[in-house]
Amino acid sequence: MKSILLLTLFSAFLLAGTPVVFAEEQASEAWKKLVRSPRFNKRPTFQFVENDPRLPNVFLYGDSISIAYTDATREALKGKANVYRLYCNGGDSSSVITKMKTMHDTMRNPQLVGHWDFDWDVIHFNVGLHDLKYLNGKKLDRVNGKQVTSTADYEKNLRAIIAYLQELAPKAKLIFVTTTPVPEGEAGRIAGDAAKYNKVALKVLKDYPEIGVNDLYAFTKPHHAEWWTRPGNVHFNSEGATAQGKESARVIEQELKKRD
Repeated sequence: MKSILLLTLFSAFLLAGTPVVFAEEQASEAWKKLVRSPRFNKRPTFQFVENDPRLPNVFLYGDSISIAYTDATREALKGKANVYRLYCNGGDSSSVITKMKTMHDTMRNPQLVGHWDFDWDVIHFNVGLHDLKYLNGKKLDRVNGKQVTSTADYEKNLRAIIAYLQELAPKAKLIFVTTTPVPEGEAGRIAGDAAKYNKVALKVLKDYPEIGVNDLYAFTKPHHAEWWTRPGNVHFNSEGATAQGKESARVIEQELKKRD
């Protein structure tokens, strides 16, 4: 009965020459679908950001380390910047461009109500921990596993990422974040490899003097034992994540002030 009534009303509107407007998807709904994971959707870290057009726009790209410090970065930049982050774990360097394209194609769709129509002022990005890990199938295994990305491929991927980001946001300040330390005894990673991959990244960045560096490796290393969640784990407790978030905000704010 309801469907017949709706069809009748629809026909009446057409005959009257009245345009029929269907409800459009909200940008917030599209974002929630992007995040997808019920666990992530419940976390403030992955909330939809309501854009304040008076503020500059900052984007954070990274893995679980950046996921953990996102909230502290946002809090430190509250009222100073709109702080966005990737909709998922950033993973290894080979996946960056695909994930960025997926996010922008979705969120910049003009058919979305409240779609992104702004430019990035700062892109703060890191890849590394998922590149240097060793996997045996899907399991972390530094003894029998194969390393995800060689240093040679890591360099190649970083150059492609930089070229993509510069094309995506030519006016944005890019800030590369060094990969945080790997402790002894980590199941799928070798202690010292973070420094090795950071060395490759810094070599690449010599060709791009316009790109800033947030050296979270050097910032974190003196506090590693007190900040890790447990021995042999690459993740950090709330004290460490908060400190990393505040440090990231400090570096970002410095760059924003240069743009004023």
